[in-house]
Amino acid sequence: MARRISGRNTKGGNPSGEAHDDAQLVGSYRPSRDDILTFIAENPDLAGKRDIARAFSLKGDDRIWLKDMLRDLEEDGAVQKTGRRLQRPGTLPPVTPLEIFSRDKDGGLLARPVAGGEDNADPTVIVAIKLSRTSKGRAPGIGDRVMAKLFRNKEPGGGPAYTGRVIKVFDKRQEAVLGVLRVARDGTFRLEPVERRQPELVIDNDFVNGAEPGDLVEVAPAKTSGRYGLAKGKVLTVIGSLTSEKAVSMIAIHAHDIPHIMPEAAIEEAEAARPASMSGREDWRKVLLVTIDPADAKDHDDAVFAEPDQDPKNPDGVIVTVAIADVAAYVRAGSALDREALKRGNSVYFPDRVVPMLPERISNDLCSLKEKVERPALAVRMTYASDGRKIRHTFHRIMMRSAARLSYPQAQAAIDGNPDDATGPILAPILKPLWDAYAILKRGRDKREPLELDLPERKILLKSDGTVDRVVVPERLDAHKLIEEFMIQANVAAAETLEAKRQKLIYRAHDGPSMAKQESLREFLATLGLSLARGAQLRPSQFNSILERVRGADNEALVNEVVLRSQSQAQYTPDNIGHFGLNLLRYAHFTSPIRRYADLIVHRALISALGLGADGLSADEEGRLEDISVLISASERRAMAAERDTVDRLIAAYLAERVDESFDARVSGVTKSGLFVQLPQYGADGFIPVSSLDGDYYIFDETARALVGERTGAGFQLADRVEVRLIEVAPLAGAMRFEMLTDPKPLPGSKRSFHKAKKGPRTRARASQPKRGSKRR
Repeated sequence: MARRISGRNTKGGNPSGEAHDDAQLVGSYRPSRDDILTFIAENPDLAGKRDIARAFSLKGDDRIWLKDMLRDLEEDGAVQKTGRRLQRPGTLPPVTPLEIFSRDKDGGLLARPVAGGEDNADPTVIVAIKLSRTSKGRAPGIGDRVMAKLFRNKEPGGGPAYTGRVIKVFDKRQEAVLGVLRVARDGTFRLEPVERRQPELVIDNDFVNGAEPGDLVEVAPAKTSGRYGLAKGKVLTVIGSLTSEKAVSMIAIHAHDIPHIMPEAAIEEAEAARPASMSGREDWRKVLLVTIDPADAKDHDDAVFAEPDQDPKNPDGVIVTVAIADVAAYVRAGSALDREALKRGNSVYFPDRVVPMLPERISNDLCSLKEKVERPALAVRMTYASDGRKIRHTFHRIMMRSAARLSYPQAQAAIDGNPDDATGPILAPILKPLWDAYAILKRGRDKREPLELDLPERKILLKSDGTVDRVVVPERLDAHKLIEEFMIQANVAAAETLEAKRQKLIYRAHDGPSMAKQESLREFLATLGLSLARGAQLRPSQFNSILERVRGADNEALVNEVVLRSQSQAQYTPDNIGHFGLNLLRYAHFTSPIRRYADLIVHRALISALGLGADGLSADEEGRLEDISVLISASERRAMAAERDTVDRLIAAYLAERVDESFDARVSGVTKSGLFVQLPQYGADGFIPVSSLDGDYYIFDETARALVGERTGAGFQLADRVEVRLIEVAPLAGAMRFEMLTDPKPLPGSKRSFHKAKKGPRTRARASQPKRGSKRR
């Protein structure tokens, strides 16, 4: 029997592994289910019933048989019908309208279908920048909509599922503008946009849509406006009063398109969920697991326990147990809850609210490891030798009951000799064994030598009205480090187990610094008399050696900042490249499935690989891991940007009444346009235009990260501590402009170069009114 299949080698359709020419057709036979599915997947433009019959030379009764087979495949969900064509779920038509939403690490454009499903889980397409002959238009960019011819990638795991060739670039959409409604002196309504680059809009009375002055609104700009004056628009949505609590974070939510309204279908699924049963679980309800979290935490997705290893072959060894909420038991693949979780990618944390990945019924109730309450969990038990070396680990699907709910300061106080009523009774049986185990794990961490950057984190404390009360730097306790190291080890164990089982997964990957960044860092360190070894195989320990040499020195903050900026950005990917910062060969996020979709995927993968239930990773999910990785990596970057913008706006509003006051600051960025400065007390950035720097013509020295005076050789460098005066505040945009009060310092050895200044005329910095600065994004 012969068959007709596409020119590619196939697994199901061609056992011999040989390729057959599409025109080759000999004999007739009834293809198997796998043969049909393979043909549909590889021939999306030839996937109608007649095409399939013709491909396999089916006639007469065989065509009736094919019709029944295709109906069965459709009912089973193995294929879906679009018009007269059949396609595999998650596949795209040969010609599809796309929206370009991002770039990959190599600068390639990434797109997704415009008419995507509500799950936002359509395959990602990498768009060829070169236009086709028929496109007859401009080159596409981020935010554009295009019509593209799609080609499925042949190499499995080789990146996005499709490559697209642009056929047409559609005209730019009229995007909604976010801003605050104001009343001008002439009585007309104006929109003050959130983004400073967006011009004001005039809103006619007929298009105010019930909004009041001071309301935060979304406005659609008019497609056509008058020849003169401001453009017009109409209010689409009234978000609420800018003076209301939580308004600042709402700006970031809308500006970054963060999904924040939970669909009714997801809420209904969550409300209908019932507590998991003991079926298929080990009974660990008597294990003395405890949760240790921030004092204000509302959900608790990890619990820990430690005890000495009684095995005489492992003297002074310990057994560490980490239990993680079993979210997979409630959030099933393909459900409304799952679709919304993937769409969100992760929870987003603002000073005044949390936009959760899952409804509160799941995150704060059924999956929260509450004290004295039975909860399902996925646990890993890890055995360590006394030198911190891991001997073995095993995973278990369990039912647990948390023995205590503790905060970091509470647990630390008990260890430091100040137990309270909650920690006193558990100090000896629970807390001390945890700290003993941490001491052993720390030996292993010290030998591993992960990257140790000293970068304190700040936390904004709000008043009841949502405005800033104060900014604090929480003390870094051993309790924090203990939980952090336990979680890292659990994440490593998850990756190791899945690799051993040859189960596909999503890694948390962190590549080493690129060769270009290495060379740039090397040149900078040379200006300080420091050296960095050459070669592609740099290790975190080499960076740590440099950081140790400057510890306590005047340039400590500068070196920490530059080393941080030389590092790559961590990402999610199905391809393992290791984690450079943690100095680990394999690493996968496993410990926070309530707030990260990547962890939920790893949970499902473990359930499948270890045979722990029927709610593991589906074959469809395995095939979409690359696309899922791209989506959740983008969601993570989106959340980080929104969180940062919210902090900037809160601090700008907080300091709006302090214009003309002076502040201690640190140079946080250097460009040819000027200096970005950060107020360490508040953790917010502002800008000093180069035109406002007096007494010299300043040149950007990229190597030294400095602005250097052409005449004096003195200037300002990244991480310099300076005094600045606040000149202007734009709370809505989160932008602040400062004036430098500190004199420039000598910068010996600086490589002053003019190549960065040749684009415009040389104008010496004047003491005149400075130009309006721009906010770094």
